[in-house]
Amino acid sequence: MTFMKKIIFIGFLFCTKISFAQSTLSEQEISFNFFRNPSVGLEYRYKKVSVHAGYYLTNFKANTTWEFVKTGLSFWFLPIGKREKPSSFYAQMSYLRGQNRDYKNKNAVSLDLGFRLMIWNGLQARLGIIGLYAKDKNLKINPTPSLNYSLFF
Repeated sequence: MTFMKKIIFIGFLFCTKISFAQSTLSEQEISFNFFRNPSVGLEYRYKKVSVHAGYYLTNFKANTTWEFVKTGLSFWFLPIGKREKPSSFYAQMSYLRGQNRDYKNKNAVSLDLGFRLMIWNGLQARLGIIGLYAKDKNLKINPTPSLNYSLFF
């Protein structure tokens, strides 16, 4: 078996193990998002879909900040662990409106994939990667870390 086939096989076994250890997400959740992912703002989740809105800050190059107003949808899948509030993966689609620099008053869209780690009660950390695109601009890829707090219903 080639090295790549071994990696794929091990990944398949890992995913199978995860699927058997899955929990379920709570019915509803409100998140206060303090940094970048999905934005500095609020998010409401019902079952496996959430809507978010807020202010998104990012750095496409060192020591330079771009600012956007951001709103969109997140889809939650593969809850992991046996905790009451499990960690899980997410995928986001968002609309952004540039607020400064070369994106000022420009529309953009983004896709973000990542993982939310539940730390304690509603405290969570997210780590994702975003692809941001605007007309007449190159696709930008950036990490999207965050620290958030959720209330569950």
